[in-house]
Amino acid sequence: MAMNITHQIGSLAGTPMTTESITPTAASDTTTVSAVWKTQMPNIKIQKSEIIEQKSQPTSPCRSPIFSGMRADLSVACRAYADVAELEPSVEERLYRDGGVTEGRKGVPVYVMMPLDSVTMNNTVNRRKAMNASLQALKSAGVEGIMMDVWWGLVERENPGVYNWGGYSELLEMAKRHGLKVQAVMSFHQCGGNVGDSCTIPLPKWAVEEMERDPDLAYTDQWGRRNYEYVSLGCDTLPVLKGRTPVQCYSDFMRAFRDNFKHLLGDTVVEIQVGMGPAGELRYPSYPEQNGTWRFPGIGAFQCYDKYMLSSLQAAAEADGKPEWGSTGPRDAGEYNNWPEDTQFFKKDGGGWTSPYGEFFLNWYSQMLLDHGERIVSSATAIFENTGVKISVKVAGIHWHYGTRSHAPELTAGYYNTRYRDGYLPIAQMLGRHGAIFNFTCIEMRDHEQPQDALCAPEKLVRQVALATQEAKVPLAGENALPRYDESAHEQILQASSLSINGDSGDQEMCAFTYLRMNPHLFQEDNWRRFVAFIKKMKEGKNSDRCREQVEREAEHFVHVSQPLVQEAAVALMH
Repeated sequence: MAMNITHQIGSLAGTPMTTESITPTAASDTTTVSAVWKTQMPNIKIQKSEIIEQKSQPTSPCRSPIFSGMRADLSVACRAYADVAELEPSVEERLYRDGGVTEGRKGVPVYVMMPLDSVTMNNTVNRRKAMNASLQALKSAGVEGIMMDVWWGLVERENPGVYNWGGYSELLEMAKRHGLKVQAVMSFHQCGGNVGDSCTIPLPKWAVEEMERDPDLAYTDQWGRRNYEYVSLGCDTLPVLKGRTPVQCYSDFMRAFRDNFKHLLGDTVVEIQVGMGPAGELRYPSYPEQNGTWRFPGIGAFQCYDKYMLSSLQAAAEADGKPEWGSTGPRDAGEYNNWPEDTQFFKKDGGGWTSPYGEFFLNWYSQMLLDHGERIVSSATAIFENTGVKISVKVAGIHWHYGTRSHAPELTAGYYNTRYRDGYLPIAQMLGRHGAIFNFTCIEMRDHEQPQDALCAPEKLVRQVALATQEAKVPLAGENALPRYDESAHEQILQASSLSINGDSGDQEMCAFTYLRMNPHLFQEDNWRRFVAFIKKMKEGKNSDRCREQVEREAEHFVHVSQPLVQEAAVALMH
């Protein structure tokens, strides 16, 4: 008897399978990985004609109401596949199955993020049969492709310069067989400790050994707390990792990826997103959730107290003729969970952030991040030149306290963005110099969904970033920050991706959108129906002459006829 799709996809994301279990390596006590992927399901209320949001107290940086479908089995109404397979597919059905769009059509291609543990610590594809069934289901919905993390801590785990691409080779070939394009993320950060992290994948064993030998290789706050998610950018150009600089390690890794998968570049692998910090984002680890250090909507803390960052700060202060400014960062910037007005540095009236010292420090702190980004993105563009692959960089959507004057959480993360200064234009201009894509999160969020006392404003933040990328003439791509399956979130993504922000955007749209994330809830019947309709609307583009109702009817029809296709893919899990 065939297993239902939700159960089978569930095996991909939470139910251990005896034939595909993960065995943590014994090489290091810190090298562990969770085989169980659990997603908390929110409380929900349903009325006959609409879904009502039930807000709860925020506990993470991007908390929004999450919706999910009610019925657990996508295939419960399926007919026998043989009955439907005899029917000649319509043009629209073929388009869906091909994952493409008609010639000359506008629209935004949609990619879907894969589970964080798609490749095991043993360098094999995790829950292979479920993965194959899931990719076939995504292809049937018409998605353009998938995004996958290529973990530095897995591939180069044991010894520097020794790469094991095993699981990724199989996963990329699987994507190719299904006709799915791939956004490959060069994940030079630790998995674990950030919003949505469902497993633990440390940095390479040999890199961790070096960080244990020299703790100043880790980002450090003013209380001496170390963060081992990512090697401090303060030592970017120093040979502190077994004779190589961190930037050399990242470059060698990307070069090895290019050489190993050159036959797939430009065809299957179409984009390389270069990780530049915690969670793969170009930022400092200023709001770490691990061990309860930070809670939303705290302002976070500056990460400039390792000896390498302080050495750079001292040099900058002396060059500015103010050597007394170089011994430390701000001491009056509060703690992780303070609010701006709790601190002397971030308060709106007379705060240190507006003083000559404050401006000096924030310029140095943000410029260090920009220089870090420039080093790595310039290396990436050179390595992947003439391969047909695009380069992208992810920037965090830090929307809490956006309505304040100082924008404290953005400042501690390294974005020098205040009421009086645009902190995203310099980032866009830096990416523009290298032809890279600006990838931004929190695209699904609406201002009114967020706690108003924290002056959250994701919509205004997205608008500011869109305007900055337009001014810098840089392509903008988007992601949702949290799983959302409701039509309200889908409509917000459609609106934001159209870039209709200043009345004269013309035919401009986001160059791509990546949907977070492939998980069991996506494959529940109601969620799947809305997802297929969402994919189709994104493909239609903002200037489509067809009404939304027509698009939705066609999506409903396709959901009906594609159920046997999804069921057929899922049956493979029985064997």
